Amino acid sequence: MTDARFVAASTFPGTARALYDWHSRPGALERLTPPWERVAVLSRTGTIEPGDEVVLRLHAGPIPYRWHARHLAAEPGVFFRDIQLRGPFARWTHTHRFTDSADGARLEDEIDYALPGHRFLPGWVHQRVEAELARMFAHRHATLADDLRLHARCSTRPLNLLISGASGVLGAALKPLLTTGGHQVWTLVRRRPDRSRGEIHWNPERDELNLAGLPPFDGVIHLAGDNIGEGRWTDAKKRRVIDSRVLGTGLLARTLAALPVRPAVLLSASAVGFYGNCLDCCMREEDPAGGDFISDVCSLWEHAATPAADAGIRTVFLRIGVVLSPRGGALQRLLATRAAGFPRRFGQGDQYISWIAIDDMIAAILHTLTCADLTGPVNIAAPRPVTNGELLQTLARVVRRPLLPPVPARLLQAVYGQMAVEVLLGGCRVATDKLQRSGFTFRHPRLEGALSALLGRPPVDPTSEGPRP
Repeated sequence: MTDARFVAASTFPGTARALYDWHSRPGALERLTPPWERVAVLSRTGTIEPGDEVVLRLHAGPIPYRWHARHLAAEPGVFFRDIQLRGPFARWTHTHRFTDSADGARLEDEIDYALPGHRFLPGWVHQRVEAELARMFAHRHATLADDLRLHARCSTRPLNLLISGASGVLGAALKPLLTTGGHQVWTLVRRRPDRSRGEIHWNPERDELNLAGLPPFDGVIHLAGDNIGEGRWTDAKKRRVIDSRVLGTGLLARTLAALPVRPAVLLSASAVGFYGNCLDCCMREEDPAGGDFISDVCSLWEHAATPAADAGIRTVFLRIGVVLSPRGGALQRLLATRAAGFPRRFGQGDQYISWIAIDDMIAAILHTLTCADLTGPVNIAAPRPVTNGELLQTLARVVRRPLLPPVPARLLQAVYGQMAVEVLLGGCRVATDKLQRSGFTFRHPRLEGALSALLGRPPVDPTSEGPRP
């Protein structure tokens, strides 16, 4: 045997041309890349037109390698084809075919490939490659189906959008979702901006932001802020956390309020930490702020957006839970010990965690952006919070790794001080009624299904939500 063929096919809502157009937009590659893969785009020209190329850095375990692909041919609404110029395969040709059917649009991914020394490799190697391809394309097709359903509701017309914090874990996932929906996205950056990439310079510390001469924005999504869950909270760290939120939010809100044509909506990030350590109480948007440092930060953060709300801009405070993504944040840090296992719990382990999977998080942002009924604070978290102990035990079960002894509260406090008390040992359980009543539905309402989808693992619990074919 000199080469092999893999085929994955699914039917999606809409037409073949609409499905092709989705693939041709910026961000399609990022949306289709499985979250468990460590991938970085090193260079790219165009999207899927003949001659367009992309160079990626991927990893086989801890070993990095490059994948250089070139698009060879395309017929809009019918097919496009790309080949590997450099990478781990001896040969790789991927043909994406689109056809209309009575049930919608059919996508067929056909891959003809050969491994180095293909005919001499044992059968289990070929089976492993086939299994990895099946896992990857199950994720791709499930994500595509979910995104298309979301855009059918929320992307009925193209919007001109401005994002701060676009280089963070959340912003980096959000931008491809927006661009594949046909929206134009501008980003705020602190370095020298590249206008060809839609970048705009700002410097909150120097009160610098000039939006003059730009087309009017339909909406603004403000996500920028120093990472509050990293390192000890020294006085300098606390000041940096507050300033990164208050100065940036205030500058943005004042600038938007002064525009001759104001955006219809401002989504400003906040956090469920607004409520403080609320033990096992279930907190709703009308509940008051807690008394912790995080609560003070969130209160100041939200108050800084007052100029936008006073100017008549619909202002929404996204009170975000713990966002789960293997590419950053809490889940990435927990996965660092995967080889050995996971602690059974932090401290007593009964502190609640209001979590949300990254794809539900960005979908909720797009939903909130286009849902005119939502205003003021909105809790953005999965509908089923879990305790710290439940999270770690579920993660160990999904990854199939052992549970290690618990991490004592005293040790965490000795290492991280107040940050450990409020972030690692404190808890918050929030209700998501307001978000759900507005019509939002979750892709992954249960933790085990979310972790299975994020890490490319089959659900251990057959009743949990997981990757869909």
